[in-house]
Amino acid sequence: MDILDAMDPTGAPLGTPLGGRGTGAGMPGESSFTPSGVGVIDKASLILDALEAGPASLADLVEATGLARPTVHRLAVALAHHRFVGRDVQGRFVLGSRVVELASAAGEDRLISASAPVLLQLRDATGESSQVFRRQGEWRVCVASAERPIGLRDTIPVGTQLSMRAGSAAQVLIAWEDHARLIEGLSHARFSATTLAGVRRRGWAQSIGEREPGIASVSAPVRGPSGRVIAAVSISGPIERLSKQPGQKHAEVIVQAARQLTEAVRVSGS
Repeated sequence: MDILDAMDPTGAPLGTPLGGRGTGAGMPGESSFTPSGVGVIDKASLILDALEAGPASLADLVEATGLARPTVHRLAVALAHHRFVGRDVQGRFVLGSRVVELASAAGEDRLISASAPVLLQLRDATGESSQVFRRQGEWRVCVASAERPIGLRDTIPVGTQLSMRAGSAAQVLIAWEDHARLIEGLSHARFSATTLAGVRRRGWAQSIGEREPGIASVSAPVRGPSGRVIAAVSISGPIERLSKQPGQKHAEVIVQAARQLTEAVRVSGS
């Protein structure tokens, strides 16, 4: 075990509520805060609790949490590495994008339950298999699907993990990311920044043989209560049926399906 995991810079074991300030002085909400006994988690929780009130400098966090300055700095940097904490334009610490992602994921049951009838309608309207994808780290995962019952089809069962580097759903899930994550998403991708600019302008994406030779797809964004893109609704099938311009044929109905799912998620979050 790294010595930093067993002791904070003040020399106190991490099991002490404030890492060397065991009296609890300065702890926010000290009357309701109950240490778990895992010091590093308790301290990270204090930092996140402090950021709930808004942006904070390092000095602000030290004052709000009662933790030693080196401890706050070390934990805040570690939380930033995992995107639980970010920085604003003034360099202050803020809650990070990963917190928003987890909050969105917590409401995904409503998305999944609302997806079934929408995907069936979409499948019947287009004659192609339909899916809903969510991003999980470096993958996009199929969380709901309606397969074409007969004939040649692109089969993507629920739980399938696909690359974020190719396909219309990947384009949608990256196109509205912040600048840093968009640039990261373009690394080794089969689509370009120009492609994503077109996706944002039109409100839908298409791919032709991008993920798999002979397969085309069209996707549109599903948004959460905050307006953030939380999923992509898609259809996919052989290029012979969808053509080399699948968006021209199917974008309107797919965008409408995405709007239905967005409304369902927003209603559940209101």
